[in-house]
This record gives sequence, C-alpha cells and structure tokens, in this order.
Amino acid sequence: MEPLSARIPGDLYVWLAQLQIDGATTNSDKLRVLLGQLKRQHDGALDYMAAHTWARDLTTRLREGLVRLESEMEARSEVVSLLLEHLTALLALVMSQSPATEADARKFEDALVRRVFGLGETLLRQGVMPEAAAYDPAVVRRHLGKTVELVTNLQLLKGFTDV
Repeated sequence: MEPLSARIPGDLYVWLAQLQIDGATTNSDKLRVLLGQLKRQHDGALDYMAAHTWARDLTTRLREGLVRLESEMEARSEVVSLLLEHLTALLALVMSQSPATEADARKFEDALVRRVFGLGETLLRQGVMPEAAAYDPAVVRRHLGKTVELVTNLQLLKGFTDV
C-alpha cells in the first residue's frame, strides 16, 4: 500500500463519507474500491458480471426513488422495470467487451442485437394490450406507430420472409 494525500472540496468529502459501499467502511477503503472500479473500467477489464453490478449501482438512486414512489402511489410500472433490466444488461454487455478478433466482434454484435430486439419485444408485448402495465397505461401505444409502420413495410418487401 502507498499513502495518498489529497485535498478535496467539502461537498465531495461529505459525499464520500456518506457513500455506502459493501465492504468499505472508511474513506480510505471507499477510495480504494472506487479507484479500483475506475481502473477496471479504464482498462476495459470488467467482466459481464462486474459490469452488470456496476450498471445496477449507477441506477441505485433511480431504483430506490421508484420503489418509494410506487409504495406511495400503490402502483407499479412493469414497463419501467423491464426497460431498466434491459438497459442494465445492455450497458454491462457494452462495458465488458474488448473484441480482439473479427469473430469476437461478430459475437458481440450478435449479443447486442439480440438484447436490443429483446428490449423491443418487451415494449411490443406491452403494446398488444389495450393498456400497458405502466404508470401511464397509454405510454407504449403512444410511441408504437412508427414501429408498427416499419414492421408492416418489412413484411411487404418482396422476398423478405424472415419476419
């Protein structure tokens, strides 16, 4: 271990002191964990699981706020929950990749496209119902028009039978 001394603004100090990090209780522990995470991100050394955990950590405040609101409203948005799951997985997939070969790039591309289409399918499933399981039951249908038009046009293309 090497000692490190730094002067930081008071608001950052308070933030660091209040930050909850598993296994890190002191500011020194927290700084080691945060610097380690930053180094792994910079080096591209995050595996999928570590990147997924990191992405979930980034959205903790959002998720906690939604839980609080849902409790108060006595309502839940399946749409938001599913989208957050997909977006977390997408970010983890992107952050954990460092393709070295054409085969790696193709594998990444396939995984990325598969995940994006999964996200789209999630929204389409909600759009099939008269009302989406969402805070605003009309939110999916309100944005569905262009997608339906694109799919319809794809089906009309001659020789395109994979849709």
